[in-house]
Amino acid sequence: MTDCLFCKMVAGDIQPDVVYENEYVLAFRDINPQARVHILVIPKRHIPTLDDFPEDEPALAGQLFEGVRTVARQEGLAHGGYRTVINCRADGGQEVYHLHLHVLGGRRLTWPPG
Repeated sequence: MTDCLFCKMVAGDIQPDVVYENEYVLAFRDINPQARVHILVIPKRHIPTLDDFPEDEPALAGQLFEGVRTVARQEGLAHGGYRTVINCRADGGQEVYHLHLHVLGGRRLTWPPG
């Protein structure tokens, strides 16, 4: 998609602060962090929302979760804990319509979130 912010990052047209990348996913620091560590993990393939996730590609889900786990370990979050969030559509708080997982940590997180 030519007008998708995250697709532009995958294509290299916009340079995010990348912390992890493999063939399937890209992980980068959020430009508006909500915790000391706030990283987004996205599929390189454009998938607008979680509801649009292709049923015939369960391996991609595994790649996304592996990206989250890798980032959490790299950032020193795995031992103390972290939160992973997926917002879906407007009522769920999704702002960029390219599936992304938020990895939040580096401080004690409260529930419910604000």
